[in-house]
Amino acid sequence: FENYAVDRCVFNSSELNDIEYIRSQFYNKLEIARFSSSLGKFVGYTEYGVKQANYWNSQTSYIQQMKAARETYCLHNIGVFYPNA
Repeated sequence: FENYAVDRCVFNSSELNDIEYIRSQFYNKLEIARFSSSLGKFVGYTEYGVKQANYWNSQTSYIQQMKAARETYCLHNIGVFYPNA
């Protein structure tokens, strides 16, 4: 059994308002849930993922942490990689 998360930034420029932070939760290569900074919440894709998304969305501090990841994770890395792309 394999459980893992993948964080990524989708962007067209180095401006913060053009950057979307996405965290996908996987179980055995199947995406069960995803956080999108554009939506500001988790969305579940399986029965288990919907339950997990509802739980994570009820955790206000965790959602705030995920929203802040766009600036702390994406903006920093975009500044490193964007000029070389």
